[in-house]
Amino acid sequence: MRVFLPALLVLVTGLLSASAQADNFNVDKVYHPYVLPFEREFEWRLTSRQNDNGNVLMQRISYGHALSERIVLEGYIVGSRDENDDFGTEGYELEIRWMLTEQGKYWADWGALFELEKQHNTDDWEVTAGLLNEKEFGRFSLTTNVMLVYEWGETLEDEIEGEFRMKYRYRWIPEVQPAIEFYAAEGYVGVGPAFMGIRRFDGQRQLKWELGFIAGLNGDSKDHTLRMSLEYEF
Repeated sequence: MRVFLPALLVLVTGLLSASAQADNFNVDKVYHPYVLPFEREFEWRLTSRQNDNGNVLMQRISYGHALSERIVLEGYIVGSRDENDDFGTEGYELEIRWMLTEQGKYWADWGALFELEKQHNTDDWEVTAGLLNEKEFGRFSLTTNVMLVYEWGETLEDEIEGEFRMKYRYRWIPEVQPAIEFYAAEGYVGVGPAFMGIRRFDGQRQLKWELGFIAGLNGDSKDHTLRMSLEYEF
């Protein structure tokens, strides 16, 4: 903890001191560091961002399958709406989530995230590596994601960027858990309310839902993102 918090402070300070003009960062989700043993899952996500440059609508559909008790491999198809309001394929992603520690064994729970993304119509690539953390304080939970993103390709300059995501959640009841989320990246800072819930069925079958509204604090007259997701694990 003594090493993690100063490193976290340095990263966030660097992100907040970046240019006030937001780049192509998209609010997505705050990842938890947990994996169910040998889980399988289907997931749908939607993000709709409106700012001075217009509206960006993106959807992701994925299927994931555990490679072991602690590692899950997930594949995504990413779609977006273009300037003509036509919706089509934007790219493809492969994601690995790795639960590094047993839940509740240490002062906090840790996980890792690795992503590889390829654009559909251009030879552009992106690689992400992230460290996931969650700490419980009674009925409250603090979840953080610290990520490094490297992008390159046909229309992109080689560049490394940092991202920070945070969720402070009140575990009221399993089905309804209010939270505050915070996002910071190069040229972007956003904060807003969110809700999530989980409905458990027989065995390890469960349905998760999330809904959040994030307001950008970048100086634009309008910059806000609505995000939602549904995830079925079995």
